[in-house]
Amino acid sequence: MSGSSQTWSASGYERNARFVSDLGAGVFDWLAPRAGERILDLGCGDGALTERIAEAGANVTGADASPDFVEAARRRGLDVHLMDGHALTFGKEFDAVFSNAALHWMTRPGEVIAGVARALKPGGRFVAEFGGHGNVAAIVTGMRAMARIHGGDAALADPWYFPTTDEYAKLLSESGFTVHEIALIPRPTLLPTGIAGWMETFRAPFFAQYGGGKREEVLSDLEDLLRPALCDDSGQWTADYVRLRVRAKLDN
Repeated sequence: MSGSSQTWSASGYERNARFVSDLGAGVFDWLAPRAGERILDLGCGDGALTERIAEAGANVTGADASPDFVEAARRRGLDVHLMDGHALTFGKEFDAVFSNAALHWMTRPGEVIAGVARALKPGGRFVAEFGGHGNVAAIVTGMRAMARIHGGDAALADPWYFPTTDEYAKLLSESGFTVHEIALIPRPTLLPTGIAGWMETFRAPFFAQYGGGKREEVLSDLEDLLRPALCDDSGQWTADYVRLRVRAKLDN
């Protein structure tokens, strides 16, 4: 893993972040997949929600940029392509494009939305949920404080795209979509393996820049800084998640 790029382990994700797909029920309901539909799951991860779409009777295809996730999804018997979400190659094939907890990793949203529009049939729908404005703000602020105290690249604390509803609705409109529903949803999220497990899964590059024993010192200091805000008296950590959920239709 390079210091600036995120890589994924399907087993680590299962251990530390299974809540991500488990909490996808709301956006799955907005999708409301129907039997016989062709649906693209963009940023499908290990295929947990992709599998649910297939179980609803839809003809589902997955796409993800992580080889480890693609392999894990294919082990579920799913049709999954290794593909960068900024450069989708599908053309007018799908009745719907779905995405859960992936679009905030794709930091050129105009390119992503243009690819979604190309992939959809006229009148097709786009249903997604991802990190919105204010997502993990306390965690990011804590990591930036660690970079200031210990030295290091503060940009590694915040590699994501977390838009407001107005910003994202404008991008969709510019690409030919009509937005039917869009909302920011605060979702305090229990972390089953604590803040350390969350950092191991989602921000390993930030800590990798320190190396050796310094890495453990920075992580310990960050835990001490965040504990009053994100950890209760029983030791249970909660991440300050805010999700953006959207349902839009491609104009004919």
